[in-house]
Amino acid sequence: MHFSMTRRRLASALGLAPLGCIAASPAAAPDSWQMPDEAAPHRATWMSFGPSEAIWGRRLLTPVRQHLARIARTIAEFEPVHLLVREREHDLAARLCGNRVQLEVQPVDDLWMRDTGPVFVRNGAGEWGGVDFNFNGWGGKQAHADDAEVAGYVSGAAKARPLATELVLEGGGIEVDGAGTALITESCVLNANRNPGWRKEDCEAELRRLLGLRKIIWLPGIAGRDITDGHTDFYARFAAPGIVVAGLENDPDSYDHALTRRHLEILRQATDARGQRLRVEVLAGPDTVRDAYDSEEFAAGYINFYVCNGAVIAPQFGDARADGNARALLRELFPKREVVQLDIDAIAAGGGGIHCTTQQQPR
Repeated sequence: MHFSMTRRRLASALGLAPLGCIAASPAAAPDSWQMPDEAAPHRATWMSFGPSEAIWGRRLLTPVRQHLARIARTIAEFEPVHLLVREREHDLAARLCGNRVQLEVQPVDDLWMRDTGPVFVRNGAGEWGGVDFNFNGWGGKQAHADDAEVAGYVSGAAKARPLATELVLEGGGIEVDGAGTALITESCVLNANRNPGWRKEDCEAELRRLLGLRKIIWLPGIAGRDITDGHTDFYARFAAPGIVVAGLENDPDSYDHALTRRHLEILRQATDARGQRLRVEVLAGPDTVRDAYDSEEFAAGYINFYVCNGAVIAPQFGDARADGNARALLRELFPKREVVQLDIDAIAAGGGGIHCTTQQQPR
């Protein structure tokens, strides 16, 4: 059986995007903005208590709220958590999350704060900015009028300077090492449902301006198979500058089988902004998952972990061997952090993971 590594599969099936190329950019100006690595110290984590029956269905609604609250409570043991919640669900969220999670009433459509929230960046003067990447429902695939306002709200609440751009993308499509290198999937950012008419070099110039990038390693990704069009954060993540952990799909019947091998080939040949080859660690998904929420859309990858202050929050799927392998590798990659594995199966049944539900506010 195949367990998709990517978010919410769609009925339409498009082919693989063209093979990713690796692009280097000139050094960023000293006064430009820079996006810190996720492992840099956080002031807080932002989340959204946004699942609705219209999107999630009656069967999943209650467990997905419970699993979302489980993530929030766990992160709150390590750093402050701000959870956006509709006014009518405030008391429910309070009961599920307890008093360590700070609730903020704000209209939302769904729970994917990684994609709807701002991307926090800092300039040479130490000023914080929040980039609003114009969330459009992953290319118009889902209602998003309220979620389109989330980035602006969070930037304001965090007292970050709002930064505007015409580029349309989501935080799940961007992975940075904090030292000038990024991993980005072409299938998402170079997609006409987000950025029609934008050339790769246009996107690179704008991302260089906003995020302080000097090198973008483009992964092909895959468009049309899931709602995100192949976000980076289900395929490859930086553990530190020069160190990447990448997913591997071993089911030959999966559309991700060939794709993850192409990604590994690209990553193993790549150099970062410092001109150094990457150390690539491979993390395969589970062979089995628990029956309760198993579905065609179930996202069973370990790559979608979240790094917070003092901990790595990661999924476990009930496959003892694979869960243990993921825990051991994350402990090796993050030796000074506690690795906490959670059952978030209801969220995985909706095609997402822990990283998708969070957005870090750096300190």
